[in-house]
Amino acid sequence: MILFRPARLLLGSLLLATPLLANQALAEAEPPRQLHVQAEATLSVVPNLATLSARLWERTPALSQEEESGGDPEALREARERLETRASELIRTLEAAGLERDAISAGSLAVQPERLAGSRLENGEREILVRTRLERPLRVQVDDLAQLPDLLDALTEAGVNALDGVAYDLADRDAATDEALVKALEKARHKGALMADTLGISLGAVASVSETRMPVFQPRMLAMAADARESAPQAEYRPGTIDIEAGVSVSWDIE
Repeated sequence: MILFRPARLLLGSLLLATPLLANQALAEAEPPRQLHVQAEATLSVVPNLATLSARLWERTPALSQEEESGGDPEALREARERLETRASELIRTLEAAGLERDAISAGSLAVQPERLAGSRLENGEREILVRTRLERPLRVQVDDLAQLPDLLDALTEAGVNALDGVAYDLADRDAATDEALVKALEKARHKGALMADTLGISLGAVASVSETRMPVFQPRMLAMAADARESAPQAEYRPGTIDIEAGVSVSWDIE
């Protein structure tokens, strides 16, 4: 009988340990008690920077395809001289309006052919005319939006061929996107505290936090008339506001 006692003791130990192991496994399998919150916030900011986009162009005389096939270097040279003269005069006009020279950017010269329908020929078809268009884009950065109406008037009076619009922007984009993210986090914290208070639970440490919508800043565009000289002389240019949206997901442990 003494020989069987160790086996009985071992069997009893296993029987006692089995419920403990089962309870431990059940506790490990049980998901943590947490409160999950998602929140989104929108930050409306007033732009403090603007960029004007305009274009100047000159054209060579329209010629028939046969005449234009060999090109006209003299006509191209004259058109380019006229264009460069107008660009220089425009820059001086903007400087006289109070703009710093560094804020004015004249783009590269672009040359492209244009086809026009000419008079009708004897065979009933229309003659094809060809001319060359030389164009230079111009970008003007405005740090003081109060200057914008005067600068638009200066561009119009200088005879720009086209105003492509105004892009309203922020001098410090990072600060604005950071503020939008903070606003979303504060909203998540408020929602979490409100839910915990309503349900009668206590929140512990933050278990996880992530972005559900990254704040993205998009400049606000204001389209304008294709021909600047058709613009209203007393037009008002209001920047309005730019919306920056942010979203977060936050989880707290429940104590």
